[in-house]
Amino acid sequence: MSGFGTIAVHGDDGLVPGGAVAPPIVQSATFSAESDEQFAALATETRGSTFYTRYGNPNHAQVAAVVAELEGAETGLVTASGMGAISTVALALLSAGDHVVAQRSMYGGTTSLTTGLLPRFGVSCTQVDQTDTGAFERALGPRTRLVLVETPSNPLLELTDLTAVVELAHAAGALVVVDNTFATPVNQRPMSAGADLVWHSGTKFLGGHSDVSAGVVVGSAELVDRVWQTAIVTGSTLGPVDAWLLLRGIRTLPLRVERHNANALALARALQEHPAVARVRYPGLPSHPQHALARRQMTGFGGVLSVEVKAGRAGVAALLAGLRLAKRAASLGSVSTLVVHPRSMWAGMVDAEQLAATGIGEGLVRVSTGIEDTADLVDDFVAALDKAADLG
Repeated sequence: MSGFGTIAVHGDDGLVPGGAVAPPIVQSATFSAESDEQFAALATETRGSTFYTRYGNPNHAQVAAVVAELEGAETGLVTASGMGAISTVALALLSAGDHVVAQRSMYGGTTSLTTGLLPRFGVSCTQVDQTDTGAFERALGPRTRLVLVETPSNPLLELTDLTAVVELAHAAGALVVVDNTFATPVNQRPMSAGADLVWHSGTKFLGGHSDVSAGVVVGSAELVDRVWQTAIVTGSTLGPVDAWLLLRGIRTLPLRVERHNANALALARALQEHPAVARVRYPGLPSHPQHALARRQMTGFGGVLSVEVKAGRAGVAALLAGLRLAKRAASLGSVSTLVVHPRSMWAGMVDAEQLAATGIGEGLVRVSTGIEDTADLVDDFVAALDKAADLG
């Protein structure tokens, strides 16, 4: 296998027309055919890129090829957002009467899908503690079709033992779909553990610049083709310009992730020693209860950490108000450090009972480290926490 940097730059070689070093933006909704026979062939081609952009586009094909190779998958497709990706996967692979196993600690949008939307169509869901592999085994049943995994999880940074869960799911006849947004393929490749599909919110680390909304799904051609058949019905179509922006972001993914990893680890180490902090959640810390698992299934620990402030909501407010470099904003994976109060954000996606079950406290802050100089970032957080310490 080529290195990640080489794949990120050359994974779409052969798909760029005319020898252009920077791929052109193919800003066309539809494509002409030279004959009736050619039109018929294009209209029935699976995941074609020169018939109609809802079906596919050259810019789509380029992004999908690069992400698939980065993940070690056969092929892929793109969607208009990460939620567009997982929702399309669910609609493609589930029917009334089916059952899903999902994690209790998971992005709020995915939880809303599995516990709010899918039950309206006759699909049931069991939520489990992802740190307890036995919980997955107990939840699996004869109607289980999908096991949805997110590791590390958003925002608690809990891990799922991918190899063990995949083995259990496959023995029960279920497919495993992994959200690899937090880790990125640079830090973790779920396909190597046997996952059936991997999806990303491309808005995050893949794009990397907070300027595009996108989703990506990769896996075997057989499964991706099934997802594509649903995608052309639901119409979660990524625009050509957005696909081009996503590809441009991916070109520097390995370089950025290296800095994200370093910044997050340095910040986690510094903040766990601060008197205003009750706990730092980061898989790269030996204090993380699943640190050994992280070392086993990840090659880097990611750019996201969560900090529990002792003074609760008031301490969070003081911390966020005191930060000079970090931006208070939703999303993650940007070149800029972004901070968010997860309980406030999750409240808009799940009901009160589900929110209480997530374990997300009022004092929790999610930090997505950018690519700023490490010392500047640490100094910024320490100075802001000094103010929050006065409240505790």
